[in-house]
Amino acid sequence: MSVIKEFREFISRGNVIDLAVGVIIGAAFNGIVKSLVDQVVMPPIGLLTGGLDFSKLEWVLKPEDPATEAIEKVAVQYGAFINTLIQFLIVAAVVFLLVKVVNGIRRADAAEPAPEAPAAPTAQEALLMEIRDLLAKPKA
Repeated sequence: MSVIKEFREFISRGNVIDLAVGVIIGAAFNGIVKSLVDQVVMPPIGLLTGGLDFSKLEWVLKPEDPATEAIEKVAVQYGAFINTLIQFLIVAAVVFLLVKVVNGIRRADAAEPAPEAPAAPTAQEALLMEIRDLLAKPKA
């Protein structure tokens, strides 16, 4: 029974929940980046390169034999790797900008001066406070 209790404590820690949320958002962000690369970034690059579609680029090691269906094409798909590399660079750039913004916010918070403590009373003020306290004290 103690293993279940330990597991429950482990799961209920804030860091585990934060990590789970980060992984889920990261997975969703992957779809956004894939769409950005495939549908926004790569078409203009393909246009600039004369209609070249990077995702179709491959180096055929063993061609497909149409006579026999048993032999499939063996190819190194370096174009898909180029697309994945571009996706990685976009994610790295976004994460870099996010960290830069968060660090800027932290620096701004740290730069704000802490409120100053009230100044100590002067000798004259201290004497007047002492006299006030003595006058307020009931006579015995």
